[in-house]
Amino acid sequence: MTSRPIRIGVQIAPQHASYQKIRDTVSASEELGVDVVFNWDHFFPLSGDPDGLHFESWTMLAAIAEQTTGVQLGALVNCNSYRNPNLQADMARTIDHISAGSNGGVGRFIFGTGAGWFERDYDEYGYEFGTAGSRIAALARDLPIIRERWSTLNPAPTRPIPIMVGGGGEKKTLRVVAEHADIWHSFSNAETLERKLGILAEHGKDVGRDTSEIEISTEIRRRTTGEADELVALGASLFTIQVTGPDYDLAPVRDWLAWRDGHNATP
Repeated sequence: MTSRPIRIGVQIAPQHASYQKIRDTVSASEELGVDVVFNWDHFFPLSGDPDGLHFESWTMLAAIAEQTTGVQLGALVNCNSYRNPNLQADMARTIDHISAGSNGGVGRFIFGTGAGWFERDYDEYGYEFGTAGSRIAALARDLPIIRERWSTLNPAPTRPIPIMVGGGGEKKTLRVVAEHADIWHSFSNAETLERKLGILAEHGKDVGRDTSEIEISTEIRRRTTGEADELVALGASLFTIQVTGPDYDLAPVRDWLAWRDGHNATP
């Protein structure tokens, strides 16, 4: 079993609801005691009416950073293709500082990122879609640029900003995870996670890194507690639950928080 405490993150899909409703859901999630509040980095809804209400990720994250006091926050995940890497680094550093204002000077921002996949975002906003391979190659190219920019910004980030990489591609994405990630997010069941962790460890050997230091994150919205227990046994410790507008039902979140607390209370 992992030595890390179990954490629960809520991904509040920024679709089919007013901003006030999203803001209220952020507050309610923090009051419930979640560990992380996530949104996503898209320009259109991913379910329901494809032209329904929707809001942009990064501007919302800055507002969430100001609104909250204790939860960590980030995108699950940012699309690397939509913004220059130096700009991404500067925005992340700025949100890190905004989130530190009520947290003893230490930021709460998680830089969640990935290669991107939703073609409509690219087509309607004028980005080159390319191929899955070209997008992953761009992510691998840009993450060192982002980290280098963090080292030169004035003021610097309040602390090393944790990098979360989302995706499960075994040849390329997991190589990026081994090189750069503090957190790896996927949608794996236990069997898949066990196999991919072995592949990740091999990538770690190739790049000279002990991948056991990477926090393992996975989505559990459609899983049972028994299935989640299996993931914990494999080393997963951050579990995410997506809620969506217009209602943002937090009842499942309450149940998973009770499950978290039971695990964390066990010696």
